[in-house]
Amino acid sequence: MPKRFSTYKEFWPYYLGEHSNPVCRLLHYGGTTLALVILVVFLVTKSPAYIAASVLCGYGPAWIGHFFIEKNRPATFDYPFWSLISDFRMYLLWLSGNIGKELKLYSVR
Repeated sequence: MPKRFSTYKEFWPYYLGEHSNPVCRLLHYGGTTLALVILVVFLVTKSPAYIAASVLCGYGPAWIGHFFIEKNRPATFDYPFWSLISDFRMYLLWLSGNIGKELKLYSVR
């Protein structure tokens, strides 16, 4: 049974903990980058196939990281909206060089 959270503030440390392996996080960053690039291509081409490609390229690497590296269930299945927000939050923290501080703040290795 998955953990139940009533607020995003409670969810965020859990989300970080589910991404404790740096390789899993790298797969997330790569997938998010690829998904964003493909969304730009969609905006230029207006071809709906790029929306599906963006979703597959965004979630595919992340789920590989969870199933094969972290060996946990992606939070997306139980908290789709909070998980998506958290993925972008984690991505922006990584881009800004602040992910290490955030992991340390919540005692994530």
